[in-house]
Amino acid sequence: MSSGKVMVKAASFMMIATLLARLLGLARDMVFYTWFGQSHATDAYNAAFSIPDLIYVLLVGGALSSAFIPVFSSYLARDQEEEAWEAASIVFNYIMLVLLIVIVVAEIYTRPLMLLMVPNLPPEEITLAVTLTRVMFIQTFFMALSGISLGILNSKQHFITPAIGSVLYNVGIIVVGLALARVWGIMAFSIGVVVGSILNLLVQIPALLKAGLRYYPSFNIHNPGFKKIMILMLPVLLGLSVSQINLLITQNLASGLAAGSISALRLAQRVMQLPIGIFGIPIAMALFPGMTAQVAKNEMSDFKRTFSLGLRGIFLITIPAGVGLIALREPLIQLLFQQGKFTASDTAATCLVLISYCFGIFAYSGIQLLNRVFYSLQDTITPVVVGIVSIVINIVFSLVLIGPMQGRGLALAYTLAGIVNLLVLIGILKWRLISIDAFKIFTSFVIAGAASGVMYLAVTFLNNYLKTTLTLAPKLNELIILISGIGLGVLVYGFIILLFKQEEAQLILGLIKRRIPRLGR
Repeated sequence: MSSGKVMVKAASFMMIATLLARLLGLARDMVFYTWFGQSHATDAYNAAFSIPDLIYVLLVGGALSSAFIPVFSSYLARDQEEEAWEAASIVFNYIMLVLLIVIVVAEIYTRPLMLLMVPNLPPEEITLAVTLTRVMFIQTFFMALSGISLGILNSKQHFITPAIGSVLYNVGIIVVGLALARVWGIMAFSIGVVVGSILNLLVQIPALLKAGLRYYPSFNIHNPGFKKIMILMLPVLLGLSVSQINLLITQNLASGLAAGSISALRLAQRVMQLPIGIFGIPIAMALFPGMTAQVAKNEMSDFKRTFSLGLRGIFLITIPAGVGLIALREPLIQLLFQQGKFTASDTAATCLVLISYCFGIFAYSGIQLLNRVFYSLQDTITPVVVGIVSIVINIVFSLVLIGPMQGRGLALAYTLAGIVNLLVLIGILKWRLISIDAFKIFTSFVIAGAASGVMYLAVTFLNNYLKTTLTLAPKLNELIILISGIGLGVLVYGFIILLFKQEEAQLILGLIKRRIPRLGR
């Protein structure tokens, strides 16, 4: 199979898997906000989620999985099964040790941590956030085990069980939350998080045993596999830290705004992350191995072409995704969330924030590729330094914009920081490589932007027309408007783009047409 077909197959599988995970996350949010709306209590819940989430993402969810899978897989490819399990065991032992220490310390100092994260919430909501956080710390332990298990099973080309685990995680939250919400209120969903994390782990144990699970009670820091995993983890860990710090800054400042501001920002940010997770990250991850190989073989012209094609492909699909979300924001939020205690004012607050976030979708998608371009060049420092600069920019813009724009200003600051991050990375890369097809990239960006503008006008006109003519039930009206808007948007944008016969359009069409790879093969 050619490298291009391998890339398309890998990216298409990751897109489908990510889509399912993101949709389940949205379903979970739908249930949660239907029960509780957007208030100081939901702000406390979201703040409580942030510390366990931060610990998991930094230690296991992103950094470890990115480093563990290639090392473990390389051992298996060389039929060094025993060495693979020994390295995995050492990583497991150290992660569990560090995690236990971090959880114990965090449990003791939960209140100071909450005062640092959301200093301006009312005292009673700070107390609620502390209680919820202490409960949700338990899930971090089980999610860490699940994360390591996922790395092992994916290395063994087994994808079904981890996917089921992800489903059970969200189902556990929803079922337990709904079952106990009338009695325990918002605490029920925190307990659901713990139950979901346990289910996620339990379902993977039989598959691990079948995969030949072996355990070594070793802490040998000189093990070559362990050392390689730690070396690979560091740049990813630093890169993830930048993104997490930006989000924590936004949350910290939002705690001083009106009740529900943190919840509106978090919900809008989750919607904004959909196209990034479905398109930006899979394309970047699929191109990464090829770019690394091209640099290793000194095939720099091919490397530049791969990068250029990838970035143009990301722009081609994420620019209209952002513009489309802006055009369809109201029917989307109304359809998914406006019921129960989630009111029309909650919808309006979320939509305002979402507009500011959507302008940054292309940038944060492009950063996923740019970071990996520098990793391919064995440069792990530049993305981190530029990321630190983006933190400073985010802080400055947030402080300037929060006064006149409130939550919208925080979202816009996050967006501007991402755009600057992307432009600086592109500028540094051009300075290093001299030529990066900059004219093609710029032309592609302009074409995608112009086509998206036309698409926005067409979709907005259709939305306004349908709003005044549809007289069905509100949810049915919103569904029709949403489906019609998406359909028209795809047709208008696709027609314009195909007129230009852009090379990157073939990349995207390949991802769309590719049949879903058979799971577990």
